[in-house]
Amino acid sequence: MELRVVHYLNQFFAGLGGEAEADLEPRAVDKALGPGETLQGYLGTAGKIVRTIICGDNCFSDRQEESLAALLGMVREVEANLLIAGPAFAAGRYGLACAHLCDAAKRELGLASVTGLAPDNPAVATYKREVLIVPTGASAVSMKQALARMAAIGMKLARGESLGPPGVEGYLPQGFRRNALAEESGAKRALAMLRAKLSGEPFVTEIPLPEFGRVPPAPPVSDLSRAVIALFTTGGLVPKGNPDRLRSHAATSYGRYSIEGLEELKAEEFEAFHSGYYTAYVNEDPNRIVPLDAIRSLIRAGNLAGVHPTLYATTGNGTDPRLLERMAEEVGPELKRAGVGGALITST
Repeated sequence: MELRVVHYLNQFFAGLGGEAEADLEPRAVDKALGPGETLQGYLGTAGKIVRTIICGDNCFSDRQEESLAALLGMVREVEANLLIAGPAFAAGRYGLACAHLCDAAKRELGLASVTGLAPDNPAVATYKREVLIVPTGASAVSMKQALARMAAIGMKLARGESLGPPGVEGYLPQGFRRNALAEESGAKRALAMLRAKLSGEPFVTEIPLPEFGRVPPAPPVSDLSRAVIALFTTGGLVPKGNPDRLRSHAATSYGRYSIEGLEELKAEEFEAFHSGYYTAYVNEDPNRIVPLDAIRSLIRAGNLAGVHPTLYATTGNGTDPRLLERMAEEVGPELKRAGVGGALITST
């Protein structure tokens, strides 16, 4: 069966103009355009680009919901089997549009989708777990290689075939591990890797270590006696009954809980919901993980000016760093508006 493919392009790669046309509204053309003509060659007789959908970079960025709804409608009309977006290389707005559209097509239409982005494109950090992303160079110099790989991976996805490891198939790792049969045992493979490493020979680890960005430390609070501080914890402390259904492992949310007027945290009112440590001692005395009683003592002694009336809590056990980044982005401006001078973050 010939696969029905929809290709997404921005105004530039569709040949409709540059930055002056970045407000171009969503539209469709029922044929391959620009890079799509090369893409069609890589699809061969196995797939046909039945529609090219186009949106200006500014239009998608500024009117995202409206643009997304229009584009998904255009995809739905032609009963596509596969969406290929871009490649967008290092272009920020275009890359985010490609990744967001692929994610929405998968979630809302159940459609196989793939895009191509430079590894440092901002969209990669946001969407790499949800969207199949083929790594590209920073510019269109790598167009042909990217399109060839996107076509191959896209057709596999559309046919429901299993993909091999990222290094074999040519897509960016998504953070998942799958069991696979190997010719040699893990012990033999580990020894072979060790010998290669000690001999200065090339080798590829089977479990790459995660890479975390470095965050420069904030300057110290110059005068604590004049500072209001906020309390955070990754120890999973929540009101009794866990009203927000905070997960005890791999949290996907965080809670905001009022501590206004409280001199201490009482065991009858708070409990720890966390699967990474023995919580009985915290349940006996919640101040062991969030020391509100000690903070109030410092305030009475004049060593602190005050404490922010909201406690922010999540579980740090196996939690995706992106949740913590989102938490900081959402809470940070709120604390600045409240005049908070620092934060005390407790963990386990």
